[in-house]
Amino acid sequence: MAFALPSRAYDLQMLDRPADRARDHGWVYGLPPGISSEQWPLDLVTGFPLMHGFTLKLPEDYRVHGEDIVAVSFFATAPDHNDGGAPDDPEIREAVAARPAHPRLSRMTDILDYEYAALLLTKAEYEGAFAAPPAPLPLATADRPRWLDVGGASAFFEAAAPYAKKMFAAQLRADLSETRAIALVPRATDPNAGKGPQDEHTRQNPPTGYQPYYYYVGGVPSRDNFRLHDWGKDHAHNHLGGTMRPCQAVPEMSPFYIEFEEYFGGYNFGGGNAQLDFKDMKFDWACG
Repeated sequence: MAFALPSRAYDLQMLDRPADRARDHGWVYGLPPGISSEQWPLDLVTGFPLMHGFTLKLPEDYRVHGEDIVAVSFFATAPDHNDGGAPDDPEIREAVAARPAHPRLSRMTDILDYEYAALLLTKAEYEGAFAAPPAPLPLATADRPRWLDVGGASAFFEAAAPYAKKMFAAQLRADLSETRAIALVPRATDPNAGKGPQDEHTRQNPPTGYQPYYYYVGGVPSRDNFRLHDWGKDHAHNHLGGTMRPCQAVPEMSPFYIEFEEYFGGYNFGGGNAQLDFKDMKFDWACG
């Protein structure tokens, strides 16, 4: 499929109010839209529903899967199920794999073999009713994740560090449908818009012209010579496309990716952040 590369990147702001689909660009926490409960992806590790992290309405220049695909919903292993490495139960995996799946479901695993998933949504799906989480598999033996009882927003707030709680004016409502709005703001300057992130020393694909957000004075790598480019100093941590600021190595991805922090959905990334390439359906995170 031929497609144009985006000419700009966008900061993603999580606002301290519930989402309004008529004016916002999606939501964090809450429930996914426009799918049936049977299409909600279950965790291949535990048999419980994966936690909905966010749904983002894509601007037109990032609709890489066609004009009809207007949004992406991201799901993750619940933070209280993510600790030290995923166990493997073939019975649970086989039972989950046998269930009906959304036609545009992509599954991904991390280095610890925990589960993540993304759904590509049509306009009708994005504007549809919120889905109810399905029941866990009868085979599921893990403890029930907290978000299933109070919602992802409240579960995050309960467990969040003091600095994260300061992002909210009050405790988040204990309800599965509680959301926080996403606002999309074009970056004033980002030379990496439309360029796939890569590290020039470890890349496996042809160079994209991607520039790191930092440089070394005189080209001599050292702590004293480390500097940030002026063009990146006002970039938000959560963003769509453009310059990546991973906590560790740069994962090689397409220009169509989202970088986000733990609070942007309520995950356990070891204090780090994550990247989702929704064109090639790659996922990566690293601890801080």
